[in-house]
Amino acid sequence: MLPKLFIIAMLAGAVGSLASAALAMLKPRDDRHRMARALTWRVGLSVALFLILLGGFASGLLAPRAAPTAAAIGQIQ
Repeated sequence: MLPKLFIIAMLAGAVGSLASAALAMLKPRDDRHRMARALTWRVGLSVALFLILLGGFASGLLAPRAAPTAAAIGQIQ
């Protein structure tokens, strides 16, 4: 459960950073440094999350789960 919460927190941070950059871009004053800093954080969080997921899958700490298909459900019943 803890890895799921960490992944969700990282995604929320990336989306929040993207929202912050959008607000900085829409404001009438020229605040390019704030927008660039927010986009840098978003890219950094996204790359870090990708590397953490990649490492988790490679080490076996995380396992991908596929949704059950109709054929698999028919075989179970």
